[in-house]
Amino acid sequence: MFKFYLLTASLISCSALAYAPLDKLPGGSSTSLILESLSGLSNEMKTNSDGFYPPASTLKLVTALAAKLELGDDFHYTTSIVRSNRDVVISFSGDPTLQREDLKSLLAQYAKSQSRTINGNLYLDNSAYTGYQRAVGWPWDILGVCYSAPSSAMTLDSNCAQASIYTKDNGTTRVYIPAHYPIDVTTTAATVTRSGQKATQCDLELITTPDNAYKLSGCLVERKKPLPLKFAIQNPELYTSQVVSSLLKELKIQVKGDVILGKKEKADKTTLVASHRSEKLPELLDTMLKKSDNLIADNLTKTLGATFYVQPGSFNNGTEAIKQILLTKANIDLSKAQLVDGSGLSRNNRMKSQTMVQVLRYIWENDQQLNLIDAMPTSGTNGTLKYRQSMRKAPIQGNIIAKSGSLYGSYNMAGFGLDKSGNPNSIFVQFVRDYFPKKPDPDKPVEAPITQFERAFYKDVVEFSQTQNKSQ
Repeated sequence: MFKFYLLTASLISCSALAYAPLDKLPGGSSTSLILESLSGLSNEMKTNSDGFYPPASTLKLVTALAAKLELGDDFHYTTSIVRSNRDVVISFSGDPTLQREDLKSLLAQYAKSQSRTINGNLYLDNSAYTGYQRAVGWPWDILGVCYSAPSSAMTLDSNCAQASIYTKDNGTTRVYIPAHYPIDVTTTAATVTRSGQKATQCDLELITTPDNAYKLSGCLVERKKPLPLKFAIQNPELYTSQVVSSLLKELKIQVKGDVILGKKEKADKTTLVASHRSEKLPELLDTMLKKSDNLIADNLTKTLGATFYVQPGSFNNGTEAIKQILLTKANIDLSKAQLVDGSGLSRNNRMKSQTMVQVLRYIWENDQQLNLIDAMPTSGTNGTLKYRQSMRKAPIQGNIIAKSGSLYGSYNMAGFGLDKSGNPNSIFVQFVRDYFPKKPDPDKPVEAPITQFERAFYKDVVEFSQTQNKSQ
């Protein structure tokens, strides 16, 4: 039936023809589906393609395309140490992959080539970005976890610190923090049984403070192994300056002046002493798309704003730069789309599924230069789609390349169906919003409605991609 609608109907809206898999979604949810041949010869499937939906992490495809077009494959982030008369400046560029060991190596190079004494001040220059470190529309209740780590010019250790919490027989809990993380974590959380937790509806809660202190409270179900924790650094400047102080002490480098956060105002002649380069853009985008890395996406967005407008980068000028770059270089009009970050984490982002189709088609048409399709996850094989329930079995496994995206109430996918040779042969976009299924009964496990829907839809995508006649 599905193939009949696609191949014989002429641009029919599926809202006029019932598409059975939609019945698997709970009442009240809204869905925009598009499936079309890359050849342009087959008719299209469209539902609600004029509506605006939260793109969630599928927005990273837009960010990746803008970065490729504007920055180019040779782009990399550079963190440098320069000497300026008696002073020394560490310039941070927003490198989302900079680690403590990289900073240690930079300082060690300085000590080896110069001296172990800085006679003037040490400046930690964080002027590459300006404005908010969190985009409008990021919910307050996720700001303590690492997938919503702040986007900052001074980024270190992915702005994320790891720890673990243990349950104890006496009903309390304890926390372990590796010594090299300059954060403070306390816990008053109680250890409870599973039945006790269910009876009281008491969950583990986290409160953060601007000085990188974390307070855990509530309840944790008793467990034999520690629960890993990942805390988003709340104040990247404080965190980095504390790490720098620790490394100076470790390397026996003495600063006779002050350690100052910010740009050195007096423009003296500078001499480059040491620098660290990130991986180049293709490697950054591969990680960003396969792992759905929000920090890389948002720092790239601010870097696009800085490059395009020749001023410190921000969420505001970065998202506007993305719109201008795609309009002038790819003829994709995002003027009506609402973009407030580059990761898709904000609940305020909105775009049409038809616009996402334009992005995907441009990526495919220019894949020889862009090489973005290989950076996207493959169904049931790698990245965020490796373990996705709807994609782990034949015929879907290995036959779809796509970027997923989910937020509260939203479940999205955008990508390509592959032909029998493993080449993209169709474009599809799935935007689902207002998805609020009934709470499952743990004693009667049922497969989630979204998984049932996706499995049916992706089977149709694969069938369409592998049976359509390219020469028709």
